[in-house]
Amino acid sequence: MLQPSAAPELFAAHITPFPERLDSALVKQPITILQVNLGKRCNLACSHCHVDASPHRTEEMSDRVADRVIELIQTFPQIKTVDLTGGAPELLNGFKPILAAAVNTGKQAIVRSNLTIYFVPGYEDIPEYCANHHAHIVASLPCYLADNVDKMRGQGVFDASMRALQWLNRLGYGSDPSLQLDLVYNPPIPTSTNFRLTPDSVALERDYKLFFQEHFGVCFNHLLTITNLPIGRTKFQLDRHQLTLPYLQFLESHYNPKTVAKLMCRDQLSIDYLGNIYDCDFNQMTNLPALTRNGEILTIDRLLAAGTLDLINEIQTKPYCYGCTAGAGSSCGGALVS
Repeated sequence: MLQPSAAPELFAAHITPFPERLDSALVKQPITILQVNLGKRCNLACSHCHVDASPHRTEEMSDRVADRVIELIQTFPQIKTVDLTGGAPELLNGFKPILAAAVNTGKQAIVRSNLTIYFVPGYEDIPEYCANHHAHIVASLPCYLADNVDKMRGQGVFDASMRALQWLNRLGYGSDPSLQLDLVYNPPIPTSTNFRLTPDSVALERDYKLFFQEHFGVCFNHLLTITNLPIGRTKFQLDRHQLTLPYLQFLESHYNPKTVAKLMCRDQLSIDYLGNIYDCDFNQMTNLPALTRNGEILTIDRLLAAGTLDLINEIQTKPYCYGCTAGAGSSCGGALVS
C-alpha cells in the first residue's frame, strides 16, 4: 500500500510542475484586492466546498485580527476591493465592522453568500445591511435546477436560495446599478473520467436568467463560472473514486497560457482568520503561505510593520493551479478569457 509520504512523489511523476508550463516566473503585481476569509463556520456543508466549512467548525476571526484587517484597509489606498468570504462570512465575527470599514474608505465590498444564511435566526438583517452599505453580493448557486443544487448543498437549499434572491430583488439588487448581484456556477464533481471544462459563461448565464425570470421572477447581473479545484471536499470526493490524479491530468491537458496574465493571485492577498497571508484562497486552504522576497512567511502584522502590501515577488504554486488556467480559466470573478 502506498504510504501517505509517497503521495507528493507520485503526483510529481505524473503532473508537470506548474512553473515549468509558464513562459516566465509568476510574479505579483501591485496589490489591489484583499480577500478575507473570516473563518470556517457555516450553516451549510456543501459537497464541493474547498474550505471544508460546516456548522460543526468553530474557527473564526478574533477581534484583534479583525482590527488589524481594518487597519490594513484604512492604511493602504491602493486597495480597491475587499472581498469577504468564509464559511458563511455573515455568520462570523468581524463581518460587519470590516464591511463598514471597506465602504467608509471608498472601496468596493464583496460578500460571498450562500443566501440561506438570511433565514438563520439572528441574521435576518443581513440583506438590508448589505444593501445599506452597497455591498456587491456574489452568491453560490451551482445550478438552476433544484435537484442538482440540493444534491450538492443540502435539502431545501434551492427553495431557500430563490426566496433569498427575491428578497434581494425587492431591495433593488439586480436592478439598481449600485446593488450588484452575481451568481456562481460550479460544475458537479466528476464521478468518472468523463471530465468536462466549465461551460461557456455567456450561454449559461442566458439560461439561468431565462429560467429564473420565468419561474421565480428573479433577476441578477452576472453568472460567474468557477472550476472545481481538487482541494477540500472536492478532493475528498475525487479521492473516493480514485480520480484526483486523472482530473489533474485533464486540467493540465487544457492549460491555456492566455489565462496567466489575468490570474486572481497576481494582484490579490488572501488573509485567513488568524491573520496569515496567502497568494490566493486555494493556497490558504492547503496551508501554502505567501513568502517575501527573502523567503519569510507573511502576516498582517508584518505588512503593517513594513508599511507596504507589496512584499511578495514570486507566487507560490501547486498542481491545482491548472484548474485556474484550464480552458477559459477560472477565478473568484469567473472566467478569465473568452
